[in-house]
Amino acid sequence: MSEAPARASWLGRLKPDWYIVLIFGMVAAASLLPARGAAATAFEWATKIAIAFVFFLHGAKLSREAVVQGLTHWRLHLVVLAATYALFPLLCLGLAALPAWITPPALAGGIVFLGCLPSTIQSSIGFTSIARGNVAAAIAAASASNLLGVALTPLLVAGLLHAQGAVSAHAVQAIVLQLLVPFVAGQALRPWISGWIKDRAKMLSYADRGSILLVVYTAFSGAVVGGVWSRIGALDLVRLLVLCCVLLAVVLAVTWLLARALRFSSEDEVAIVFCGSKKSLASGAPMAGLLFPAATAGIAILPLMIFHQVQLIACAMIAQRYAKRGDLESESR
Repeated sequence: MSEAPARASWLGRLKPDWYIVLIFGMVAAASLLPARGAAATAFEWATKIAIAFVFFLHGAKLSREAVVQGLTHWRLHLVVLAATYALFPLLCLGLAALPAWITPPALAGGIVFLGCLPSTIQSSIGFTSIARGNVAAAIAAASASNLLGVALTPLLVAGLLHAQGAVSAHAVQAIVLQLLVPFVAGQALRPWISGWIKDRAKMLSYADRGSILLVVYTAFSGAVVGGVWSRIGALDLVRLLVLCCVLLAVVLAVTWLLARALRFSSEDEVAIVFCGSKKSLASGAPMAGLLFPAATAGIAILPLMIFHQVQLIACAMIAQRYAKRGDLESESR
């Protein structure tokens, strides 16, 4: 009797994220009907406006109190930040350097870009809550990761990919300015507009997500016009999926082992595992549109799109296991 509900719960967790389906739909649309000429120029300007809007919303929605809360728990935050901005980049550099029969050369830059991104906010906190972890610490750690990522991600990408000519130092300066100005404006205006944003949260979430769909379509249009599908085949995508699974498994194992070795509580362990293993599609897609030329931006976000779906499925299962462990511990007391 108890197996059927459990099976239904697992199947529910394995259902596709329909927003991810829409994102891959934009890839298909751009592959069939890419924007060209004047239309491409119009989409590029619309994308710049959308990116500014996304980061303005990020700045306006991030609570300063949430960032300040739990900052005294510096050991936990250092572990999460080290996983996000040291462990991930090093692992991704290693994957990008593998032989071409393992890592497709066309996707190597996108894999390095994936490693430089900040953690997610919503899913990190959501999974931590499901797993009965330290939610306050997860809020602070994920918020700090995103605050640092606005400036740190472009700098990391420039430092790691500059030798390959993917990103120029001048471009990074312009990118940081374009991302930081709307973000800081959102933070500055937060005391006056936070209530308005909260009242219209659902509507603004559609606008936020819609802008990312626009970014993906524009980026892939440039990539298709530049001949992306002549450089990447079905086997390359399969290899990319395997690499993303391996990357996530290693990071999950390392963060779990670190939490145990440093003697964190079980609640803190949950926050470290979920905040330290995520990469943000909401921040990554707009950043790719700014950091990479139009012909390569679409390729650059492919690893992120695959990794994002893998992390959602895997972490949903892990969160359920943590929750079940918590139930058993509560019953034994």
